[in-house]
Amino acid sequence: MSIQPGSSAACRARLRVSRIKPSTPPAAETARMFISFEGVDGSGKSTQARRLAAELAGQGREVVLTREPGGSAGAEEIRRLLVEGGAERWSPETELLLFTAARRDHLERLIQPALTRGATVITDRFADSSRVYQGAARADLRQTVDQLHALMIGIEPDLTFVIDIDPAISLARGQARATVEDRFEGMGLAFQYRLRDGFHALAEEAPARVRLIDGTGSEDVVAARIRALLP
Repeated sequence: MSIQPGSSAACRARLRVSRIKPSTPPAAETARMFISFEGVDGSGKSTQARRLAAELAGQGREVVLTREPGGSAGAEEIRRLLVEGGAERWSPETELLLFTAARRDHLERLIQPALTRGATVITDRFADSSRVYQGAARADLRQTVDQLHALMIGIEPDLTFVIDIDPAISLARGQARATVEDRFEGMGLAFQYRLRDGFHALAEEAPARVRLIDGTGSEDVVAARIRALLP
């Protein structure tokens, strides 16, 4: 398996977007898929997104692994505004507009072109994060989130995995990373529990698309739970 950085290796590395070249000859017919991973910060979703991308590439698919906020040059610029700084840097309303702007650029420049050519796209967060973070946990903005999504994004993943874990454990993991991207961890444990409740509600709301995955146990154990729910 090799990582193909695209037209600019430096840019791709900076954006943490990977195009994973199949390690076996591609099948004659491979249906494209759009898969998202969600959950509270520190749940292990990023690790599981990477693992699934590598596994699907091994099956002969072209896989594009990306993240939000980010995934395109413009969205990565907005990412720094959103995940760095103090907890009250932005109001929930302004935060939602910034996330939507980043997502639109991500969709135009990376996600839609990849899906159009038949690639599988795996993203670490997508619109469900806005539904939970700004729509429920930070403020009661769900109607606004859905209106903006319909107007500016208009696409849902085919499948969403929510990695579910005790927020006290996930928050400790996030704080242990000690990075500058700690704005949401800085909102405290009570906020993390509201996020978890929001993701649980989302799984109940959209059971055909959203799969709640027990995030306890080893990485291998969690990965096996995800594989068991793949179509």
